[in-house]
Amino acid sequence: MREDIRIVGFLCNWCSYAGADLAGVSRLEYPANLRIIRVMCSSRVDPIFVLKAFKEGADGVLVAGCRLGECHYIEGNFYTRRRFSMLKRILEYVGIEKERLRVEWISSSEGERFRSIIEEMTSEIKKLGKLNLDKYEGN
Repeated sequence: MREDIRIVGFLCNWCSYAGADLAGVSRLEYPANLRIIRVMCSSRVDPIFVLKAFKEGADGVLVAGCRLGECHYIEGNFYTRRRFSMLKRILEYVGIEKERLRVEWISSSEGERFRSIIEEMTSEIKKLGKLNLDKYEGN
């Protein structure tokens, strides 16, 4: 039986989304289970969005922004790094594997890096299996 996993990717407009676009234009193949949500900056991704993605059926979430020090909004990705390192600890505390949430810094010229991150993440999530939140309902 083949498990179709779902990964939601929140990608910043200026760098990581452009890196994904470069991967597409360069015809680099990567798993098709990624659903991209374009945001202006990775710092605009509220942790509630990630939790909602998991609740709505995502097996993994990627938050990707500009490389540290290269954010178009000066310090946005530093806020992202701090916010999501805390969210990983919270996920782990409630029993959700921290590997299901990945934060990456991808430049607009790194289409190959984008592809390899998606492949690695897909492989890791497949090893973990589908996320079953039913075990947390009502507790």
